Amino acid sequence: MTSLHPAPAAVLLDMDGVLYEGDAVVPGAPEAVSWLREHGIPLLFLTNTSSKPRSALVARLAGLGIEAGPDDILTPPLAAVDWIRRHAPGLVALFVPEATRTDFAGVPLADDETTDVSAVVVGDLGPGWDFWTLNRAFRLLMQERRPRLVALGLTRYWKAGDGLRLDVGPYVRALEYAAGVEAVVTGKPAAGFFQAAVERLGRPADRVVMVGDDIRGDVAAAQAVGIRGVLVHTGKFRPADLELGITPFAQLDSIARLPGWWQEQMEARA
Repeated sequence: MTSLHPAPAAVLLDMDGVLYEGDAVVPGAPEAVSWLREHGIPLLFLTNTSSKPRSALVARLAGLGIEAGPDDILTPPLAAVDWIRRHAPGLVALFVPEATRTDFAGVPLADDETTDVSAVVVGDLGPGWDFWTLNRAFRLLMQERRPRLVALGLTRYWKAGDGLRLDVGPYVRALEYAAGVEAVVTGKPAAGFFQAAVERLGRPADRVVMVGDDIRGDVAAAQAVGIRGVLVHTGKFRPADLELGITPFAQLDSIARLPGWWQEQMEARA
């Protein structure tokens, strides 16, 4: 079956759950990334993380022994800024961690007293979410000049060091339901996010591989735009994921297995 597909030529790598889990690096992850670079394989780190700016993500990877620069990472805030400038110019209300606000430099931001905004941006506030914070976002969306709801992803949950935690998706869905609006999604699983990543890699979608631990947000979403989804059994992966009717192009115990799998793919086409 795999012989029907062209040889892989570039990689999209999810970060949380693939390269690291909580504060711990996934064994073999630095070596796998180094192998990709040594073999000249274009790669891009793709993450739905909206709780940290790119500078912090670069530093975190470096601390784990993984080389990356800001341009090697595509995040939802970067895609959101581009969308807002083109479609919703004006004051923007941010519901993101303080550190992430640096990724919105150049965008006019509303303060806590502002009621008239062009967009409400919702990211992963984590413990920062409470009733009053969520209700303020709801009230802004209900203003007479209805602003756009911009979601920095729709991930349902993620795996932290202390276990599973809610991600931004449930809060976005609550706001959509209450305000009767539909969010513009600038992170996974939005097709546009994956298409932007493919454009950065400069390779056809059918020659790009997406490696992730989320069978919906990584694998199914990537495959919907023609990218091959490879599911790793680390991070948030659960055996029950394989009963959801989604078929990954391949499954690996972890990213440490990626170099060997890649070589097998190339040899099968030699």
